[in-house]
Amino acid sequence: MRTLHCRDAGFDCDGIIRAGSDEEVLGQATQHARDVHGLDADPQMTEQLKRLIREE
Repeated sequence: MRTLHCRDAGFDCDGIIRAGSDEEVLGQATQHARDVHGLDADPQMTEQLKRLIREE
């Protein structure tokens, strides 16, 4: 299972995204950023998020 903790990306947020692949995690993270934080993920943000995805 691949995971991304929103807090690791610098947000005061307990959101944790879990999916079977990095691509799925990034898709969900983009949606979370938009819905919860009001942000649109640009290519730079996406690259930063990729580095934070871990195997759990």
